[in-house]
Order: sequence, then C-alpha cells, then structure tokens
Amino acid sequence: MSGTARPSPGRRPEGEHDVKGLAFRDEGESAEQAPPRPRTAGASRVGWRKLTFLPVVLIAVLLATWLWFRQADLDALSRNALGNGQVTKALWQHVELTVISTFFVLIIAIPLGILLTRGAFRKATPFAMAFANMGQATPAIGLLALLVIWLGIGRRAALIGIIIYAVLPVLSNTIAGLKANDPTLLEAARGIGMSPLGVLTRVELPLAVPLILAGVRTALVLNVGTATLATFGGGGGLGVLITTGITSQRMPVLVLGSILTVALALLVDWLASLAELLLRPRGLEVGT
Repeated sequence: MSGTARPSPGRRPEGEHDVKGLAFRDEGESAEQAPPRPRTAGASRVGWRKLTFLPVVLIAVLLATWLWFRQADLDALSRNALGNGQVTKALWQHVELTVISTFFVLIIAIPLGILLTRGAFRKATPFAMAFANMGQATPAIGLLALLVIWLGIGRRAALIGIIIYAVLPVLSNTIAGLKANDPTLLEAARGIGMSPLGVLTRVELPLAVPLILAGVRTALVLNVGTATLATFGGGGGLGVLITTGITSQRMPVLVLGSILTVALALLVDWLASLAELLLRPRGLEVGT
C-alpha cells in the first residue's frame, strides 16, 4: 500500500476553493508554489570566460615572443629594422589605418544601406551591391596598385583601397537587417502615429542592430588584414616589418611583424564581439 495520501472524492486539494462549481486557487499560495523563473540570456550577457580567455592567450603569446627576442641573437640589419621605435611606429600606423578606414566604412555603408531600402531607391540596390562586390572581388594588392597609379604613393591611396575592400559586409548586412524586419511591426508603429524617421530610428534600426554589428565585426578584421598591404603604397603599418623580413631574409623581423598582425586582428575581433553583445538591444535576447 502506498504511503502517499490521496485526496478523498469530492475534496479539493489544499489551497483550492469551490465557488459556484468552479475551482479557484489562492494567489499567494500559487505564487509561492510556482517554479522559479529561469535566468535569461541577459543575466549572463558577457561571462568571465568571454572576458578573459582571449586576452590571457594574447598576453601569453606576446610575453613568450618578448622573452624569445630577449635571448635572440640579432644581427645589425635586424636590430636596425626593430630598433629606434620602428616596431611601435609600425603598430601605431596599423591601428590608425584600421580605425580611420573603419570609420569611413561605417559612415558610407550604413547610410547607403538605409537609403537603398527606402522607396524608389530600392531599384538601385542591385547596382550598388554589384559595385561593392566588384570592390571586394578585386585582389587587394591589385586594387592598391591601381589606386597608387591614380593617386600616387601615400596613405590616401592605401586608405581608399582598404575602405573599398571592406564596404561590402557592412552594406549587405545593413540592407539584409532592415529587409528582415517584420512588416506587421512597422505597420503597428505607423498606426500609433510614428513618423517615418521615428519608425526608422526607434523600430527598424534597433531590430537590425545584430546583423549590422556582425557586418562591422567582419569589416574590422578585414581592415586589419588588408592594412598589411598598405606598405606597398607607402602607407606604413606592420606590413613594413613583414616585407622587410621577407626581402632581407631576417626571420626575427618577419616573425615579429606576423605575430603582431595576428594578435591585433584577434584583439579587434574580441573587442568587436564584446561590442556586439553589449550593444544588442535587450528586448531581442532570448528569454527577456
């Protein structure tokens, strides 16, 4: 015989009442017995592993590289290529190229993507996308060479080449994000009296933020990699160390330039992933 007590026929469970033949339960008791709500995604938007893993790895790699250079036997040519602040100068130039080119990519691609989803401008979308695809389909070194022939040697040609190469992911993601919005939500926003600008800034763009940020993240990593080619147009950057190490056959110079480029790309991707998590509208998270 089971030890569990069963309610007798006709008797209500504890906390439940019969009013005119309908069963009701006390609100206080039901709230106490309700299972706790699971934690939402917003409660752990950025975990400690996300914050620490990649920086720790990068610090370990850079520390190991520094210790290796401390005991490495460098000849006069290698010391000349790496001394007198040349490494710091090349790294700073690379960061400048990446930041400036990304800034111009954003102010070109995002407004253009918004414009191409408005009214009559939608007909121009295939032509704009074809032009952007041509920019990225062209080999970066060939595009840079053409710009150097046209504009001459200098940072301007390198920046324009990097910008053209990175416009596509931001432009295509902006258009895709805006087109993916639910039309019923937009109609509801217009129905409560929002202006077209209000619908765009308060409904459409917030909903498209995840896709736009993913495109920006891709463009940032592309810019770090493409900026290494700026040295062929006189733009400087870490590509100077890489080409010097290759042409002079000095492995320490080549290794340092390559490690710094990879570390910078990984760091930029990590920062962009954090920005993607932090800037994502809370209402779009699962469980909120």
